[in-house]
Amino acid sequence: MAKKNVGGRDRLARALLAAVLSVVAISTLRSGKQKTGLLALVGALGFGFNATTGFCGMNEALDIDTTTDE
Repeated sequence: MAKKNVGGRDRLARALLAAVLSVVAISTLRSGKQKTGLLALVGALGFGFNATTGFCGMNEALDIDTTTDE
């Protein structure tokens, strides 16, 4: 299992971004803008994964750890 590197405010911000991007994805897909909707959906899934697992691959690659901010 990967070590957690997302915590505190960073985790909350990612959860909020996931929620906002989910709303954007739903509304744009309903209006027929498939590319925009799918990109927003991918972003929502990525941020949602980061928020729920506490791990971010980009943070790992850049050696960033926000769990110490808690």
